[in-house]
Amino acid sequence: MRTQTLRQRPHLTMQTPTTAQIRAAIEVLKKFGEHINTNTANAVIALHESPHSDRQAAQMGSQTIEQTTRIETVATQLENWRNELLQQRRHCVSHHA
Repeated sequence: MRTQTLRQRPHLTMQTPTTAQIRAAIEVLKKFGEHINTNTANAVIALHESPHSDRQAAQMGSQTIEQTTRIETVATQLENWRNELLQQRRHCVSHHA
């Protein structure tokens, strides 16, 4: 989208989320990671003994690690962004005081 279009439609621009909103997003991501781990553990327990069950369990574990690693990466990025915003806010407040 061109800059001119954005000026004509200011409702299309995103506002920076508050640090509280970022913190809430981080908590949601952490809970989602816990949910994925719990579901995988339950699925592994529910596997019936078979020649393939060990391989299935290993595959589920591997996929869970991949998913939770991605979630942790995003949560860390959000945490870093939140810290930057807090630091900017402190910097602005100290200059205005």
